[in-house]
Amino acid sequence: MRFRSYSDEGIVLARRNFGEADRILSIYSKNHGRISAIAKGIRRTTSRKRGHLEVFGHIKFQITDGHGIGILIEADTINNFEEIRKDLKKISLAYFFTEVIGKITHEHERNDGIFELTLNYLEKLQLETRLRSLRMSFILELLTITGFWPEGKKLVNPDEKLEEVVERSINSLRVGRKVLR
Repeated sequence: MRFRSYSDEGIVLARRNFGEADRILSIYSKNHGRISAIAKGIRRTTSRKRGHLEVFGHIKFQITDGHGIGILIEADTINNFEEIRKDLKKISLAYFFTEVIGKITHEHERNDGIFELTLNYLEKLQLETRLRSLRMSFILELLTITGFWPEGKKLVNPDEKLEEVVERSINSLRVGRKVLR
């Protein structure tokens, strides 16, 4: 179901430059699943939305429908996860979380469990010191929530199963393994 304009909260999964001053954002939202939206003028130094749209930031936003892609008209930060941004290993794991969510989900496919899982793991990541076990439990819970792995069954090689499910290589997987050793 498409709306002319809507408000929601979400987690910024990725962003890429578009044109001279715009960015296309991939956001996993609470009520609309993964969505893409264009943030007009965000790369200008005078943009008020600029600081609110960092990758793996938890935001509250408003989108209006454009021609084919939504246009982000308002954004406010709920949680920027400052503690994660101070540690290179935690940053690499947060990027891994967002990349996996972006690749395992489809546009406008809503799943409350995925949104809550991602938000919970980003919150856990702020305080956690055992990053390898956090990463493995994230993969296991994600595969269980999406129905690709039975609940309660032990998963021997989570990375291999994850790449089999998404049918693409995960770029941050290699970096995550090296950093978390």
